[in-house]
Amino acid sequence: MIRAGTVEEVHPDSGEWTFVDIGFAATARSCGVLVGASEPRLLTFAETRREIVELALVGGAPVNLLLEAPLSVAFTAKGNPTGRRVEKRGSQVRYWYVGLGTTVLLAAAYLLRDIASANPRREIRLFEGFVSFKAKDVASSHAEDVKKLRAAVYNEASSVHGVFGSSDLRMSPTDQIRSAFAVAGMDFGVPPVVAIGAEQAVAADRPQAGSAERRRTARR
Repeated sequence: MIRAGTVEEVHPDSGEWTFVDIGFAATARSCGVLVGASEPRLLTFAETRREIVELALVGGAPVNLLLEAPLSVAFTAKGNPTGRRVEKRGSQVRYWYVGLGTTVLLAAAYLLRDIASANPRREIRLFEGFVSFKAKDVASSHAEDVKKLRAAVYNEASSVHGVFGSSDLRMSPTDQIRSAFAVAGMDFGVPPVVAIGAEQAVAADRPQAGSAERRRTARR
């Protein structure tokens, strides 16, 4: 079974955590993979896909699979694509339907299709990681990105992050948030987003009264 995780499950003891900064390349080791407390490794997409499928086929505790790729999408009331709240900071945007976001969304779709087709022997819970808006002088690193995401889930002292539930992702109250893969017949639900560097202490960003969603900023 594959399903979206919940905000309440974003903690180190809720399952066996695997973090993947997914990439799509012909030959390059474009994926950063970190399993539990191990050190991150750089793998090709094919190697990553094989390892995650094998992990799903081993019986045991649920696997919390966190992918650094858009796992949900947003549309306006008129049916046009729009950004999600985590994808905009000030004047900067990293929308899911523009540029690299579309590439890694497609990579995630192929990975999840393979997991589903393999008939996993244990529950696979999906979580989305969002590591973006880096300073121009900071080089991109798949290994560092998965380490930051683990630090966020484990709520380490060095981590500044936010956890966004589905209702927190809307830019407008009328926006529709759905699984990125429902269009392909794989509606796993909308996973929570673990956003590195997110500032959330803004009243306008808080869920409406009665919302079941929870957010957290760890900053020490």
